[in-house]
Amino acid sequence: MHVRILMVEDEKYMAEAIEQILKKNNYSIDLAFDGEYGLDCGLSGIYDIIILDIMLPKMDGIIVLKELRNNGIQTPVILLTAKGETEDKVEGLDSGADDYLAKPFQTEELLARLRALGRRKNEMIHDSILLYGDIELDPHTLNLNCGNKDFKLTLKESQLLELLISRKGIIVSKDSIIEKLWGYKTDAEDNHVEVYISFLRKKFSHLKSTVRIQTVRGAGYVLKTSKDGKTYV
Repeated sequence: MHVRILMVEDEKYMAEAIEQILKKNNYSIDLAFDGEYGLDCGLSGIYDIIILDIMLPKMDGIIVLKELRNNGIQTPVILLTAKGETEDKVEGLDSGADDYLAKPFQTEELLARLRALGRRKNEMIHDSILLYGDIELDPHTLNLNCGNKDFKLTLKESQLLELLISRKGIIVSKDSIIEKLWGYKTDAEDNHVEVYISFLRKKFSHLKSTVRIQTVRGAGYVLKTSKDGKTYV
């Protein structure tokens, strides 16, 4: 599959070096060197993946990301953060980012993240609707429906819910979630999973769904419905 990438990065030397590497790996890539132009490009909806730096002139990456999501652009976004800046990572994920890379990073790691997102996109192109309790998930459109209400999920949220639905009744460990969603060679940690579990719980609450994600302490997570009479954490 031909993958078209937008990279929004103001360090031109770095961006152009990565551009050459990605082209050698058969990716099509466009560059934007400030947030305003990056947002304009992203809003076109033509890209398969966006690599987005946080520190940008004219408009910072978090604002760009929020504007993309507010305008219905669900293109997977890999956020570039400063090393060790946990606050940036959490804010980025909360704003709709699908993954992050801490600078400086190895190009091999970036390529691995791009391949993982590409695989997930391919896997999600199917017509089947996933059902559990009173919710319906369309992994192709990322749409979560409950009754007469619906919610557009981010790619990672959809992947996590898809995993939980497919294992219904079975406890899924944090390690399993990390391996399935981010791959084996990743710096994603337990709190990465916790953030996305929290996102899904908020959406279930907004939809007034009877489905809950139960925390089994020391083991992981399992989908249940409120009819089960369990206590949810």
